[in-house]
Amino acid sequence: MAASAARATSTVHARSPHHPPSTVLAGARVVLPTGTVDNGRVVVEGTKIVTEASTAEAHVHDLSGHWVVPGFVDIHNHGGGGASFTSGTAEDVLRGVMTHRRHGTTTLVASTVTGDMDFLAHRAGFLSELVEQGDLAGIHFEGPFISPCRKGAHSEELLRDPDPAEVRKLIDAARGTAKMVTLATELPGGIDSVRLLAEHGVIAAIGHTDATYEQTREAIDAGATVATHLFNAMPALGHRAPGPIAALLEDERITVELINDGTHLHPAALELAFRSAGAGRVAFITDAMDAAGFGDGRYQLGPLEVEVKDGVARLVEGDSIAGSTLTLDTAFKRAVTVDRIPVEDVVAAISANPAKLLGAYDRVGSLDPGKDADLVVLDADFALKGVMRRGEWIVRPEAG
Repeated sequence: MAASAARATSTVHARSPHHPPSTVLAGARVVLPTGTVDNGRVVVEGTKIVTEASTAEAHVHDLSGHWVVPGFVDIHNHGGGGASFTSGTAEDVLRGVMTHRRHGTTTLVASTVTGDMDFLAHRAGFLSELVEQGDLAGIHFEGPFISPCRKGAHSEELLRDPDPAEVRKLIDAARGTAKMVTLATELPGGIDSVRLLAEHGVIAAIGHTDATYEQTREAIDAGATVATHLFNAMPALGHRAPGPIAALLEDERITVELINDGTHLHPAALELAFRSAGAGRVAFITDAMDAAGFGDGRYQLGPLEVEVKDGVARLVEGDSIAGSTLTLDTAFKRAVTVDRIPVEDVVAAISANPAKLLGAYDRVGSLDPGKDADLVVLDADFALKGVMRRGEWIVRPEAG
């Protein structure tokens, strides 16, 4: 896998004469769960990472001066490449997925925005087919069960209280592919909905909420485990009324989502989250909308019109921030070069932690032998140079 100090044991079977040769990535700084290995090695056969190549025949890539890190895992993403996961065709959705793959996101959960319940149920069934095909890692429902006080870029007339029966309707429509539901848990039915989600193995995420500290604690005790884009769309931290932020940061059961694009969070807020929660409880997300990887202009986010200017998405009416145009390679580079977060902690936040939340860490999220060959190659300045997904190059390192 890498240098001998970091080797794990695995059985590698001889491949057939018609099996393509192994791929060996040599000479890079390889980030493993145990730490960074200088002059490391990653060996890929077929779709998997292995300990050693089964024969001497291999494609060797000299990646001296580069980093090799696990493929990125995005659990909160609304679209990209000009395509929306809430309203696009299958071709549109796949274009958005591929846009993010080219930026290092090899595992992606499709997020919807607030809409009519029947539409969202229908959309869940549609997206579940793409999950079953392996193109998506699951579905995240952001809305309609959120607070009108903290609605952000969601249509207020379509918001509703989190009735457990309606929450169950969306879960059932997703046919086992629902991974997360964002709730304002202080609303009527919120706590019962959290319990319902926990019982069905779906993440209950606290977000777009006007909850007090005490109400947030109650939701965590009921089974909530994620903070949807911490700091954004919730009351600010107060010294007499600490609100949800304090409760979410202090509780070891909560993983906090952070949008590290330089717009959603001040660097001091990002540092506060890392210091308070620890790197093991942070998940970098994009909260990306259609314009990610596409450009400025006018877009639709559900029923609302959005204008993207200088890479910042805002509602045309009201001027609220409307998701982001972020890709995770940009979040990675910013975290290391601007925020000065250790590379190993960034890898945890962008790969391992979200993979664990999805229950997929046995397959993705680290460069351990036996896992899917999902990886990203970065240069010395942390610019993306290569992306591999399940053993196939999406972006070849030699392409620049």
